Parts: sequence; structure tokens; C-alpha cells
Amino acid sequence: MRVVIFSGTTEGRALSAETAAMGAETVVCVATEYGKTIQEHVAGTHTLSGRMNTDEMVKVLKEADLCIDATHPYAKEASRNIRAAAEAANVPFYRLLRRESELPADCILVDSAQDAARFLEHTEGNILLTTGAKELSVFSAVKPQRLYPRVLPVQESLAACEAIKIPRGNVIAMQGPFSSELNAALIRQFSIQWLVTKDGGAAGGFDEKAQAAQKTGVRLVVIRRPKESGESYEMIVKRCREMMECK
Repeated sequence: MRVVIFSGTTEGRALSAETAAMGAETVVCVATEYGKTIQEHVAGTHTLSGRMNTDEMVKVLKEADLCIDATHPYAKEASRNIRAAAEAANVPFYRLLRRESELPADCILVDSAQDAARFLEHTEGNILLTTGAKELSVFSAVKPQRLYPRVLPVQESLAACEAIKIPRGNVIAMQGPFSSELNAALIRQFSIQWLVTKDGGAAGGFDEKAQAAQKTGVRLVVIRRPKESGESYEMIVKRCREMMECK
């Protein structure tokens, strides 16, 4: 059985290890070289890197028996393209859903990074951005001296920070996972008053951010997770095993 997993998440890597252990030919597609570096540590899998359009995805899915979308919960465009490619290639498709977090009652909930930026324009105090480098540009209207983005230590992320003139001393270039203690230490170190995050669930370290915010008294701004349909990690593993047994 040939399984193609569009990944880039903790669950995607874990799932690829499961399918490889079952004996399935496992191809994992990731968007970045950084993602490829991490994925290549998973034995028995073959990794493809680079952002693909729908037609390119269809080519990868040729002769596949199963397509699994294990991309990030906020990767809406990628998920749409993967679903469309699976339909075009006539390959069975599953979307792996990450469990949502229980949001603190006092958090500020917004619908997008743009909404978070508009809200923060009218506030005061330093801001810890933990939403990644991809959407940094939407915060360009906020004074750059207030922004403390935590991004991966790769050139693409640093270039995104430079593009909106964030002072170099404000850039926190680190690879997770981050404990609540480390989050709290960064908040204190940089006199943070606002922490912006997505609901990345347990795998995305949401609980550790929320705990740190509560511990230090900063306000938590949460970008609402897009609504979508799919199945749990456990259910998809079960379905993969059932397919292997039928082969």
C-alpha cells in the first residue's frame, strides 16, 4: 500500500512512523527544507519538500492508495488544495484533525491575524507574537519596537522580521517545544503585556502559553481556529491498519 501524507506537524510525523511500521510505502510531503530536516529522521519514509500547487499534488498522488492531510490546523489553502488533488486523482482522502484546546475564559478571541493586529494597534505595551513568520507582515501597522516575534531560526523567518523593520534585539529565534516556565521567562525578560497565539492544541504548545500568560498576568490574544471536518489521529491509524489488512 502506498500512503501519501501531507505533513509538517507533530501528528504527521508520528503518523508516518506508524504507516511505515505497518509496512506501507510512505511518502511525506512537507512545505519547507526545515520540515524536511525533521521528517527525514523518521525511518522508513520518503520525504518530498517544497510548496506544491494542486496539479503537482495530483502527480505525487499517482498510484497512491491513500492521501492524508496532516497539515497545520490553520493551513486552510493547503488543505483545500490537498482535498482537490485527492479528488482529481481519485484517491481516498482523510483529514487529520488536531484536538482543540480549552480556551481561557478571559482570552481575547479574534478571527484572524489581521484582526489581532487591528486590535493591538490601539493598545500599549510589548507584544509576544507566537503565530509564526508567515503572517508577520499583517502586524506592520503596529509599532515595530513593540513586537517580539518568536520564530524558527531559519533565514526565511529572519527575513520576514526584517521586512517589517523589527529591531534585531526583539527577534526571538528559537525552536520549540517551549515549556510554560520558558514562556514565562521570555515574557518577563522582554516586559511582555500581550501574547498572540493560534489554538495549536497540545502539539502546538497552547497550554504552556496559556499557563505562562496566567502566571505572569499578560493578556492572551487567540486567533480562532478555522472550522473543518476530519478525523482523529487514532481513527486514521485504525483506518490505515484496516486498509493494510485488506491488501
